[in-house]
Amino acid sequence: MVTIQSKVSRGHKYWYIVQSKRVDGKPRPVVLAYLGKADSLLKRLAGITEGIRLKSYSHGGVGALLDIASRLDICPIINKYTESKRPYRPKKPISNNLTTGITLTLAAVGRALMPTSKRGWLAWAKTTSLGYLLGLSLKKIDSQHFWDLMDAVPVESIAKIEAEILANVFRTYDIKTDSLFFDTTNFFTYIDSTNTRSTIAKRGKNKQKRNDLRQVGLAVVVSKADMIPLFHLSYDGNIADTTVFRKVMGKLVKRLEELGLDKGGHTIVFDRGANSKKNLSILKNLGLNYVGALTPYHHKKLIEEAREGFSKINVSGSVLKFYRTKKLIWGEQRTVVIFISSKLKAGRIRGIYQSLEKIEQSLGELKASLASPRAKKRDKNTLEEKIEGIIKGQYVKNIVNWSLEEVSEGRFKLDYLINYQLLEKIEQDLGFRIIMTNRHSWDTASIIEAYHGQSRIESAFKNLKNPYHLTIKPQFHWTDDKVRVHMFICVLGYLLATIVWRKVRLLTEFSGTLDTLLDTLCPFGKRAWNAF
Repeated sequence: MVTIQSKVSRGHKYWYIVQSKRVDGKPRPVVLAYLGKADSLLKRLAGITEGIRLKSYSHGGVGALLDIASRLDICPIINKYTESKRPYRPKKPISNNLTTGITLTLAAVGRALMPTSKRGWLAWAKTTSLGYLLGLSLKKIDSQHFWDLMDAVPVESIAKIEAEILANVFRTYDIKTDSLFFDTTNFFTYIDSTNTRSTIAKRGKNKQKRNDLRQVGLAVVVSKADMIPLFHLSYDGNIADTTVFRKVMGKLVKRLEELGLDKGGHTIVFDRGANSKKNLSILKNLGLNYVGALTPYHHKKLIEEAREGFSKINVSGSVLKFYRTKKLIWGEQRTVVIFISSKLKAGRIRGIYQSLEKIEQSLGELKASLASPRAKKRDKNTLEEKIEGIIKGQYVKNIVNWSLEEVSEGRFKLDYLINYQLLEKIEQDLGFRIIMTNRHSWDTASIIEAYHGQSRIESAFKNLKNPYHLTIKPQFHWTDDKVRVHMFICVLGYLLATIVWRKVRLLTEFSGTLDTLLDTLCPFGKRAWNAF
């Protein structure tokens, strides 16, 4: 029942619209709206707007995401698996009248719309209609509140929570999952090297070039049509992609079975980083179909064979040169398609020319320095190491020929030139893609289209690294459990956002990206991000 109640503060009477709700089994008054003093209320009723202060709140994004979370029963599902780790607290932990389920959902909504630290979440939430939609005050939700309730989520239950939420997704929405895309990435952290409480953060080859920091890995499987995340796994930052692939595939088959999906009707698409003889054997044993990539460098004979038999095909409106055959690869007969990607070729050639320009500039400066009358004496080995450091890269190190001649003790002359004949040959060889599959009955265009869909999961990872929406950073957690729960929150936010994106595309003529949609639904977005 909704009533109007008053409250006296510092000698003044203020009016509120209040509703009685049960919180933790007990009736509590919950403020739905603040009306102000009697004279302010009278002005409102009389339609007088002079002197009335108005506030603007961001509503579209939080309203849409909370609606999806409610439809999917996310809060009850999470609460079913939570437990208090402190004996003096209730079995189902509650803090500030909020359960673990709604707390993690609020954190996921925040990750999707305005990624902040847990400490900065409240400052952002005050700019939205979250408090009004939930009918409660958010002022006590600080970083400690999130940390306490994140502790209540057993990490071994994360997969079960995710599976139940996805089961509701499939019951509620018509999600197509004929092709699934697998990929991995990593995220650097600021976890100190001496911190022994975190074993998941390890040093490895960081994809953001921060090899000086410890990192955490994330593997994700998304659907082709809507990029719905069907599975995620956070793992130690020093594990290779091929090893992660083995871990994920068995768990993915279990997930498909939990969702009542026929694994034989699905095709796993992955890039060459996850490819190996052992991994393909695992896919065969699991009964999974696949489209994977091979490295052209390791299959030069195939490239030469393809040069003699290229045909043309129209794939999604683009005409490609292709060659199709069957080959025995790693003991199994596989359909192989070789095609030339003009976009890939143009990008690589542009990268080579940019690298050569920088190399020529650096070598020219070094040559002039060595030729100067005031040049100091140098060590030959040190100079050679420096030159080799300048000339590096998969292609350019063979294109640049150089020599170092000692003209007097400690003084050298540097000469270099570009091997244009080799550069021309490399330009011709660039752009080759080799893909293989056990879908022998598929036509060539379908195989290539399936592989091109791999860019969808790359887009998903770009979203998870977008500083304005959905990003996994910032994350200031130092224990394995909290890092894993944080990853789950981020993937949950991504799931909610992709479903909203899907609904908008189906119901309207919207054709923009997920990031564009979130910018539209959260108008404070990029302008306010730096404030947090």
